[in-house]
Amino acid sequence: MFNATTPHPARILIVDDEPAFRLLAERFLQQQGYQVAGAANLDDTRSKLQQFDADLILLDLALPPAFDPAATLAAVPEFSSRPVIILTGHAERELALQAIAQGAWDFIAKPIDPELLAVVVKRAITKHQLEKEVRQLKQGLQQQSFLPKLAGHSRHMETVRTLVQRIAPTEVRVLVTGPSGTGKEVISRALHELSPRADKAFVSVHCGAIPADLLESELFGYVKGAFTGADKDRQGLLKLADGGTLFLDEIGEMPLPMQVKLLRVLQEGTFYPVGGREQQKIDIRLVSATNANLPDLVKQGKFREDLYYRIKGVTIETVALDERREDIPLLIQFFLEQLSVQYGQKLQLESAAISWFLQKHWPGNVRELKNTLESVAAIAQQGVIRLADIQLLHLEHQTRETDPELEPGADLSSLDEQVKALEIRLIQQAMVQCHGNKSQASRALGISRQGLLKKIERYGLTELGDD
Repeated sequence: MFNATTPHPARILIVDDEPAFRLLAERFLQQQGYQVAGAANLDDTRSKLQQFDADLILLDLALPPAFDPAATLAAVPEFSSRPVIILTGHAERELALQAIAQGAWDFIAKPIDPELLAVVVKRAITKHQLEKEVRQLKQGLQQQSFLPKLAGHSRHMETVRTLVQRIAPTEVRVLVTGPSGTGKEVISRALHELSPRADKAFVSVHCGAIPADLLESELFGYVKGAFTGADKDRQGLLKLADGGTLFLDEIGEMPLPMQVKLLRVLQEGTFYPVGGREQQKIDIRLVSATNANLPDLVKQGKFREDLYYRIKGVTIETVALDERREDIPLLIQFFLEQLSVQYGQKLQLESAAISWFLQKHWPGNVRELKNTLESVAAIAQQGVIRLADIQLLHLEHQTRETDPELEPGADLSSLDEQVKALEIRLIQQAMVQCHGNKSQASRALGISRQGLLKKIERYGLTELGDD
């Protein structure tokens, strides 16, 4: 075993049609501490890999039934999720170099020097294990950076985060439903960024924003001369998403003729550019979103039933912000942190402004909340967003029209509790981030140290910190 963190000895698959060679190589590599299995041809290799998750493949270039090196070369990319070492005769050196261009790790000429084999194999296994660790670390960092964007303490948001974490590493198709402005694209991007496809493209297509007569050429691309104005070949969005994630926003607005063509893409993984005769293959992970009720559209004949069942896979439902109002304080904090970086200064809300945000009705959901904060932050002075800034933008009048709870004389006791809860949460988070140092925490919160001490005493948080 070459890495103490590896849960099992590294696994090697030897692919060679000579039983005697396989037996000798297996014994030698087992003595080096590896688990070893053998295969005689490419079909046997594919079958073995379903049960034996090899960390490395030793692959002979000339395999039955045709003993055609070109067929082996063509298969190298299929196996290249782990290192592939080509076994070749001296006369096949050029072919071995082609294999490396196809994604093979290295090649060894026959007859094989055991010491050279041991060195090359160990080097390839070490590289493979390091790459796996880097991928795991990268995924962990991506989770840290993307999961906070799915902000909220509500039971609903806890469910969404759990689903995203569990589904993201898989290939299952996902349908995100819910009202506009509730973060459907944020969820879709998180699914991509936390997936093995994160280093490939995330391509977003709003199915209702592209005219129906242009949608096909935008998705599939076109060849020169396909129609008037097509003066050169153009790659479509499907091809741009190859290897990555295709996000179809508001898929319920996709015209029926395009639904038929999309269904074929999902069934076969192939498509033809507009005006083209050469079939193109793609490998995409599909995430769709809609604010419409697709089952109702199916009943009305506006959405294909077979496509609906193709895209739904796992459904993640978002809800209106007014249905998870307990998440508003954390969303405010999250957006303020982003805006603070943008403006190069710590931004905060005065108590009256916090009250306004917590009390307001948000028909535009999270998108409206974010846009409102951006608007008032742009005119704030000395880093403090005040109720007067909101009134200056004529937002106060709009709120009183739509939210009678803000009329004079309204009961604000529940509001006071929300403000208190927000302050406690901010203090606790600042103290954790500053490792209990009250001076650093007060600076992070934008208040004096004495002011922080008074709040800690007022809220009974005396267990926080020791400085």
